[in-house]
Order: sequence, then structure tokens, then C-alpha cells
Amino acid sequence: MSDIEIRDDRAAGRLEAVVGGADGEVAGRIEYFVLESPGRALVPVHTIVEPAHEGKGVAGTLARELYVIAAREGVAVAPLCPYVTKWAERHPDQAPPAAPELRRAAKEWLAAHPGRF
Repeated sequence: MSDIEIRDDRAAGRLEAVVGGADGEVAGRIEYFVLESPGRALVPVHTIVEPAHEGKGVAGTLARELYVIAAREGVAVAPLCPYVTKWAERHPDQAPPAAPELRRAAKEWLAAHPGRF
């Protein structure tokens, strides 16, 4: 998808795919949080694509960009989102696996914050 812009709203925990230029619409998003301990990691929890944009590569573009951001920041991605987990399995060259302790800590954080997602 060539006309997609990715916006990282770290404060809100959303990576958004916007189509249609600066005033465009959000075609999809990954909802995530930043794990701080036992190590820093981006933890995607949900991937959502608006029905009008399904099948256009929005989710894959978001997943790829999440890993690009993590690499740029020198942190891991510890996916809890089923889509991002499957995407990472299909793209091991772009999505290095997270250490088991990061995934465990991410699950514990999510369980301790049930209203967050």
C-alpha cells in the first residue's frame, strides 16, 4: 500500500495507518504499550483494520513498521496480538523473537491492567 502514512502516538499507545494525506482517515491501528521491566519492549496487543481497508496490506504495513521503530530504538517487540505474532513468524528476517522473560512480563503487565485494552 503506497499511499499510507504511519503515525506513532506513543502517549496513547497507538500506531496508526493513515490514508489520504495529512487530513486522511485512520485505516487501521496497532494498540500497544511499552514494557519497562525486565527490559524495554514494545508490546502490541490488538491490530484493528477498518472494514473498508481490509485486504489492502494495512495490518502488515503496521506490523512491519512496529518492528522498524523497535529496531531504531534498540528495543524488542514482545507481541501479544495474534496478528503480529503470526506476522513475525512469517517474517523472521524482519521480526526477531522476543526473549521469553519479556513475553512473560508483558502478559503479567496486561493481566495487572485489565481495563487498558
